[in-house]
Amino acid sequence: MGVKLKIIAIIALVVILIALMANVLFLAADTSEDPIAPGVDMAALWSLTGGFQWIYPGSSINAEGHTLHNIYLDSDHPYEYAKDIIEYTYNTSPNVCVVIDDHAAKDIFGDGLIGNIREKDWGEGYDRGDAISMSISKCDIIQVIPNLITGHIKVMLI
Repeated sequence: MGVKLKIIAIIALVVILIALMANVLFLAADTSEDPIAPGVDMAALWSLTGGFQWIYPGSSINAEGHTLHNIYLDSDHPYEYAKDIIEYTYNTSPNVCVVIDDHAAKDIFGDGLIGNIREKDWGEGYDRGDAISMSISKCDIIQVIPNLITGHIKVMLI
């Protein structure tokens, strides 16, 4: 086996191990409200052992009572702030954060996703997780790559 192949194998192994141990925090940032300080409209925690846990940002708070919805307004370090809120509310510590803005959501899930979720959630009274799963009618996973490149999806260690 060549040296390059060994290095690629080691990198792949490290990525797999991180994924197995990671607690991932997904944040859906609505940049249509304010591109500089968007609101976090939806969130989820994911781990290999626990699966997805949908989070309502307005009910997720830190010790000072600040919500996950306003992390961009309340802190100069919003992702560390989000981590603090998740630790305080859910007693789990995310170590990876994935931020998806409304542009990426539109590319991946199509037009009208946010409105459909709000209708199912607020209008019809379903809980957030059910409203999300009922509202996703398409998923163009290939759109993840260009949105990562253009910064509409951000992945970071926190």
